[in-house]
Amino acid sequence: MSKYVIRRIAIAVPALLGISLVLFTVLALAPGDPFEELVTNPNVPPEVTARLRAQLGLDDPVAVRYVRWLGAMLQGEWGFSFASRMDVDQLILQRLPTTLWVLGAAQLLGILVALPIGTLSAMRPYSVFDQVATTLAFIGFSLPTFFTGLLFILLFSIWLDWLPFIYQADIGATGWRWYWEHLRQAIMPIAVLGLFQGAALTRFVRSAVLDVIRLEYVNTARAKGLSERVTIVKHVVRNALIPVVTLVALQVPAIFTGAVITEQIFRVPGIGSLLIASILANDTPVVMAITFVFSCLVVTFNLVADVLYGWLDPRISYR
Repeated sequence: MSKYVIRRIAIAVPALLGISLVLFTVLALAPGDPFEELVTNPNVPPEVTARLRAQLGLDDPVAVRYVRWLGAMLQGEWGFSFASRMDVDQLILQRLPTTLWVLGAAQLLGILVALPIGTLSAMRPYSVFDQVATTLAFIGFSLPTFFTGLLFILLFSIWLDWLPFIYQADIGATGWRWYWEHLRQAIMPIAVLGLFQGAALTRFVRSAVLDVIRLEYVNTARAKGLSERVTIVKHVVRNALIPVVTLVALQVPAIFTGAVITEQIFRVPGIGSLLIASILANDTPVVMAITFVFSCLVVTFNLVADVLYGWLDPRISYR
């Protein structure tokens, strides 16, 4: 196992270098200037803008800038935000807890919804429950998150006035009241993302369980006198989770990108809203850092999925 993980990490390093080179080149050649406001401001002398660009190396060739950025990243320096006037790593760390709280809860909600519903649908194929669950799943992942987000705001915030539709990071409360207010304002973004992920996962869980439940070893387990619950949980669901693990691992980075729209709708001060604001402000260091982190997440969770295969199916060996 350790040799396999080391080999995969060794393969991931050049892949990440190639991804970073492509991302940096595209962002460097993209139109826009982070000092556009200074250039158009008559109160700022041109030599001040030129001196700032020279200090930050914005006029250097792209290859020189990339090597400088890569060396700084290897030393733990993520760059300096043009718009926020602070280090990129500090800026991201300010937004990261909110994003992890909302997206982690949403992913957990999606799994908790998909596993029981998908399994029960596969155990009773073409029943009323299966048809209702399948219909709702199709509707769930067919509707974009920005549409369901607006529906949630209209229903729970405007019509019923139950939940706030603007997320506030700074809440003037203490104790249990502080936790309750954070939970209350996070319910809608968590529900929007979690139900969307759960709807897609439900179809995969149902299909995977249907493929496994008809195999001979499941009938053998029942013939040996095992209860239906033990048979389903231990022999069916565990083996059916192998393709589902791949989907979940790939969805974790994807849910970050999907949260970009959801965070904008609910004004969640997370990584997604920071990315949109940085793109609009041509804040290249922040955009580069966030997109590179997303790329690292894709590589990391692919490795996590491969390692989990061995735990779910002992027949899989790592060589």
